[in-house]
Amino acid sequence: MQQQICLITGATSGIGNATAIELAKLGYNLILTSRNEVKGNKIAKSISKKYKNKIEFVRTDISSLKNVRKFSEYIKSKYDHIDVLINNAGSRFNNYKKSADGIELTFATNHLGHFLLTLSLIDLLKKSRSARIINVSSSSHAGNAIDLNNIVSPKYYDKSFVYGQSKLANVLFTYELAKRLKEESITVNTLDPGSVATNFARNDGLYYWVKHIVYYLLKGELLTPKQGAETVVFLASSPVVEGVSGKYFYKNKEKKSSEHSYDGKAAKQLWDLSIKLCEIEENSL
Repeated sequence: MQQQICLITGATSGIGNATAIELAKLGYNLILTSRNEVKGNKIAKSISKKYKNKIEFVRTDISSLKNVRKFSEYIKSKYDHIDVLINNAGSRFNNYKKSADGIELTFATNHLGHFLLTLSLIDLLKKSRSARIINVSSSSHAGNAIDLNNIVSPKYYDKSFVYGQSKLANVLFTYELAKRLKEESITVNTLDPGSVATNFARNDGLYYWVKHIVYYLLKGELLTPKQGAETVVFLASSPVVEGVSGKYFYKNKEKKSSEHSYDGKAAKQLWDLSIKLCEIEENSL
């Protein structure tokens, strides 16, 4: 029997780190990635020592298409299959920033890098008996239709709107990919982890991070990273969702995502734009 291998992006803090620990407890071997190499290697060593799993950390900046390509090639050269891909890394920026590829950084980090990574690793996922792709979205995806004319280089920058657009892209991508993989033994699902106390928004400084934490504390909705990771771990490992694909989950339960997330035309347009931005040829998906 193949050893179960799970790849997690954004694995050095918050939900990603909590997910890695919980899946290690369940016996998964892990490939962890994030930008923080020192912290990543320390976490990988700690988890491996405690749970006796094979854990590897590989540094990657998911917002950089060049980095993602290099990372994907390395993974394909070393591993013969992947059972679970968890696209978890995410950021929000107080001010307008561009990625190394000249793309608005929130969109590049939260959607585009994961789009390229997923398509690059599809062949390894196909070699699993029953592979799972999990895209971590957010309740912030609700409210607005996706505006593809302003998503790469927005004319007006509002951090909450831009973040919501990137999280809507996660859901649209999930539904479109699930359609394209319906004949394969690969499922694709997305989720809202809830309001989690993580380092999210800390890249904009301590003030904005504290403001983010206090906001959810006052609402009485703040979860620990371990609590936020519960649905991710559920989708990655539970036999209950074996064969379930193209769905949105919250607290281990399937629920409806926003009205705009079911716009098939928008999902196809986002797919085509992502293919173009990643400069890859349309494949058999």
